[in-house]
Amino acid sequence: MSDVTEHPVKLGGVHHAAYRCKDAKETVEWYGKVLGMEYTTAFAEDHVPSTGEYDPYMHVFLDAGNGNILAFFELPNQKDMGRDENTPAWVQHLAFKVANKDELLAAKDHVESLGIDVLGPTHHGIFKSIYFFDPNGHRVELAADIGTDEQYAELKRVAPMMLDEWSETKTAPRHADWLHELARKEHGVS
Repeated sequence: MSDVTEHPVKLGGVHHAAYRCKDAKETVEWYGKVLGMEYTTAFAEDHVPSTGEYDPYMHVFLDAGNGNILAFFELPNQKDMGRDENTPAWVQHLAFKVANKDELLAAKDHVESLGIDVLGPTHHGIFKSIYFFDPNGHRVELAADIGTDEQYAELKRVAPMMLDEWSETKTAPRHADWLHELARKEHGVS
């Protein structure tokens, strides 16, 4: 792996992450009601600025906190929105940070009070998460960090070895097996 300092691109963070939605208004209202995101901006055009092609859209932007922006496109002239059927529903998701375990549990209570099914909390060793789906079928995760500096340092230390081993074997390396020890016990997996 090359050293990042050698690369001429200097990133300043994620400007925004954009996904497709079925209905822009419903999506803005849902993210406001469920996650407290402020609706900040909308772009709407009949022609795509980057390509010039005709494809009317509404592009909405929501403040996810700490300078992070989540955006959605409603594309009424495209085929109905679907998902990659070759990828399990749990893989592609939007994960948001909450301050601590208490806030995670309060968020779970809030989301469930809105009639939304919530999975978790799930223990990931260095954070705990809950999961649920937005009205577009996107999986949403809320995560509270619980790890120690030593745990994060150990994960950084073993990350290159894990990637190399995975690349060669396509089986889960055991360098950080402790991460999901509690989750495996909870599901009866050894």
